[in-house]
Amino acid sequence: MTRNVKKGRPVLTLVLLLLLLSSSSIVIQRWAAPPTTFLMVSRALGGDGLSYRWRSLDDISPRLVQAVIASEDSTYCTHRGFDMKAIERALKANARSEKRGSGRVRGGSTISQQTAKNAFLWPGRDWIRKGLEAGYTVAIETVWGKRRIMEVYLNIAEWAPGVYGAEAAARHWFGKPASELTPGEAARLAAILPSPRRYSAASPGPYVRRRASRIQAAMGTVRNDGLARCVLG
Repeated sequence: MTRNVKKGRPVLTLVLLLLLLSSSSIVIQRWAAPPTTFLMVSRALGGDGLSYRWRSLDDISPRLVQAVIASEDSTYCTHRGFDMKAIERALKANARSEKRGSGRVRGGSTISQQTAKNAFLWPGRDWIRKGLEAGYTVAIETVWGKRRIMEVYLNIAEWAPGVYGAEAAARHWFGKPASELTPGEAARLAAILPSPRRYSAASPGPYVRRRASRIQAAMGTVRNDGLARCVLG
């Protein structure tokens, strides 16, 4: 038994070290901007380059906050990291897709889950990463709060090959700082978020135009119903 305990010590030490590093990283990033992410590094090594400019949430148009809440997570201010109804809808939709053999997969991730994944984890869909994502989501909801989560999300999201964050995206697509985005431009940026390597915000095709139009209309609901109050006050 003593021999087994000794054999298990390196593993336990490694686990404790990883937990310590993870906890420290979460606390540090409560105030400090993430230097880079796994996705940024992997894309850069793949030849995409890296354009990443951190900006305070005060220097990003509130229209973009309203747009991403309208398009990505309408219950952002009321959930605690997970939208169980959205997850249930995604599971049902994926089951229907599997029966039809379409291969299309619908996600039910909240902005909090996407931020946890983008800030701390590697790209992928394996169950280990999903489990870690859930743990990090709970942690940042507890330690960071909604405003900081949104700030990090808008600063590290990919908006074009090699382009990360609202500031770099606004300059890449519209030639202006993120603080000057119009409602229409914010809606178009939100519209391409699910597939930023495929679609253009500056010269949108029919799909992006339709999606951006729906998002811009929904932004009025976000504003009027206070769905962004936990971020914008």
